[in-house]
Parts: sequence; C-alpha cells; structure tokens
Amino acid sequence: MKTLLIPLLFCLSLLGCSQETPQNYSKGVYLLLDTSGTYTQELQKARQLINIILADLEPGDTFAVARIDSGSFSEKDIVAKIVVDGRPSMATKQKREFAKNIETFVNTITSSAYTDISGGLLQAVEYLNEANVGKKTIMIYSDLKEELPKGFVRNFDIQMDGFNVIALNVTKLRADNQNPQEYLDRLATWKDKIAGGGGHWAVVNDLDKPEAISL
Repeated sequence: MKTLLIPLLFCLSLLGCSQETPQNYSKGVYLLLDTSGTYTQELQKARQLINIILADLEPGDTFAVARIDSGSFSEKDIVAKIVVDGRPSMATKQKREFAKNIETFVNTITSSAYTDISGGLLQAVEYLNEANVGKKTIMIYSDLKEELPKGFVRNFDIQMDGFNVIALNVTKLRADNQNPQEYLDRLATWKDKIAGGGGHWAVVNDLDKPEAISL
C-alpha cells in the first residue's frame, strides 16, 4: 500500500505546484485633473469622460479621480474613489454618488498656483499598486506644464512596470504658439519619464476617439 501511496502523493504535489494563479481581470483607473491657471476651464469636458469611464466599470474595478495642485503626492487630493460592488443596486448607487462628487468639485474648484504632476503620478502608482488590480491605467488631463513650489524636489524615477499612462487634452500654451518646439519637448520629456520607468505612454487630444477610454 505504501508503494502506491507515495507515487500518488508525489503526483498530486506536482499538480498542485503546476496550477497557475488565477488571472486578475479587474482594472484600476486613476485620473489626474490639472487645476492650475486657466486649465480649470477644461474640466467641464473631463466630466463627460468620467461618466463614460463610470459606465464601463464592472464589479471589482477601481476608479479614482484626483486633482493636480501645488503638492499632489497626497491622498487628500483624491476627489472621488470607488471599488465597484458586486451588487448591481449598490454599484449604481456608488456611481451616482461618484458623479455627484465630481460635479461639485468641477463647479467649485479654484485655480492652483502650481502644478505638481510628478507627485500626482507617484500617488497614482502607489494607489493602484495597493488596489491589486489586473490592469492599471493612469490618465493625466493636463497641458503637462509642471511648475513646482520652491523647495519641492521631483527629480526621481517612478517604477511604472505594467502601467498604461494616457495624456489627455494636452492643450497648447501661448508660448507653444510662439515656439511649437516647446510643446513637442514637453511631450517628449514626459514620454521619456514614463517609458524610462517601464510604463507605456500615449497622448490622445481628441476625446471622441476610442483611445481616450481604452481601459
């Protein structure tokens, strides 16, 4: 009996070791909203994008919207967040409250003097890593012009393996009209920063394109 039992246990242990970890199909989206200067005028358009993302979320998905301001490496900058409940009625309630919070934020926001995009990115990475989702997307709704308060240091590398980063509605500044190379250099700088950390970078300025919500 022992001679039969030992090979059987050995085979079972091999089967147990060979089982693959179940794939995580949940997705996490972290949307950063620029609140500096005149860019706040663009935030009404962002509401439409947020509503589309909300409608696309499924049970277990995570979605957070945060503002980019003078110091964005903080959870206090998160305007609204959600982990979608498995119960349809509860999920509908969650999404309705989320949309209401965003509407209030957009209608009452005041402009920030500075734009800490790097801090917001780092906060987004930490948030989505802790959420333990299968697919991680960071959206940056901004002109991508970073301006930091005196004493703030942001010359660090961000580990972004497995992250998709999409820059949305990258409006051109007055200086860009005078020298278009400034706009191109700004895009190239952020692309290098994201790709250098192992992430995937894309720019979508036409929000009607499917790529704008390719989660």
